Amino acid sequence: RSEQFYDNYYQGSLDIDGFLNFCLEPLKDNAMDFLLELREEFIEKKIKPIVLSDALTRVKEEMVNNKVIIATATNNFVTKPIADLFGIADLISTEFEIADNKFTGRVLGLPCFREGKLKKVTEWIKLNGYTLTETRFYSDSFNDLPLLEKVREAIVVDGDDKLLEEAKKNGWSCLSFR
Repeated sequence: RSEQFYDNYYQGSLDIDGFLNFCLEPLKDNAMDFLLELREEFIEKKIKPIVLSDALTRVKEEMVNNKVIIATATNNFVTKPIADLFGIADLISTEFEIADNKFTGRVLGLPCFREGKLKKVTEWIKLNGYTLTETRFYSDSFNDLPLLEKVREAIVVDGDDKLLEEAKKNGWSCLSFR
């Protein structure tokens, strides 16, 4: 089932609510202590080995003169430790509700996906005294098109085929860390 979700994601036709329900199932059915152990193991065994030094260097360079945030459709339970790996304090993500130290199975607010990502980033930017027209946004996904079209500088990083096509049409920079 997850393969179908990812195929739809790359085609730009993902049912975000169905996908989030799929992601929430194992979270709501397990104790937080167990989930935290699994997450720590995931970060150590799966994420740290694939963090590319060029990407880490680029992020650190950006942080010298610019405010850097992560905006991702992936939930904050998974992405917060990844943001921490990069030293990025500000994370805009899909948020899952937790009550009594347990996932409830509900999403808080809008998913940070497509137009929802644009809305959440726009709200964060306004609250923090920035504007979209002075921002640079890096993306690998066609699903970020609503946000990419609003920023001053769009940069595609190891983009999917649809996004690379849009980058070519719009004259956006493309780079690869692979």
